[in-house]
Amino acid sequence: MATKPASATQQFVPVKEIRNGTIILKDGGYRGVVICSSVNFGLKSADEQHAITLGFQNILNTLDFSIQIVVNSRKMDLRPYLALLEEKAPEQKTELMRIQLHEYIEFVRSFADQANIMTKSFYIVVPYAPHVSAASAIGFLHRGESASAKHATAETSFEQDLAQLEPRLSLVIGGLAGTGVRAVPLGTEEVIELLYRSFNPGELENPIRLDN
Repeated sequence: MATKPASATQQFVPVKEIRNGTIILKDGGYRGVVICSSVNFGLKSADEQHAITLGFQNILNTLDFSIQIVVNSRKMDLRPYLALLEEKAPEQKTELMRIQLHEYIEFVRSFADQANIMTKSFYIVVPYAPHVSAASAIGFLHRGESASAKHATAETSFEQDLAQLEPRLSLVIGGLAGTGVRAVPLGTEEVIELLYRSFNPGELENPIRLDN
């Protein structure tokens, strides 16, 4: 019995391309991603906690579009930190300082082996779905365009859609600033890394591979 070839993994990924830090989906939708700082809510006073909660509530009431909150939890790689400490050991002025530094390195290394030290990153995904005109939706209402005309139209459409997405990103960033949370839009390389790490959770220690 003939077997069907395995489908490529990319077929199941809804991302078409990434341009100017913006994710373009296969269905024509757009996604902007902002990375957010954290707030130690538990160390805040009752009044500060109430203000943060109220501010976040106001953000949700202000938005007229949906957002997605992503919490990315990963095991922290302490090897670069330990390597830096080992480089600093010969620079210590006294033998006592060198001994204490080596003991500290061994303590951190053993602690990391016994416990999972996690780091968390917080993202907000902001969507925009461009509207399709009736003329473009019905093929027989307009003539076929040349390749150059289609390219120019696509470029114009992207710029117009990006102009609609950017105010949404600014609205989210401004609203979070009122709660003490700093948010910054991701660039193209940062979005690629985020998507790669999300779809390849078992390759956190390997470099990102980009297929041309």
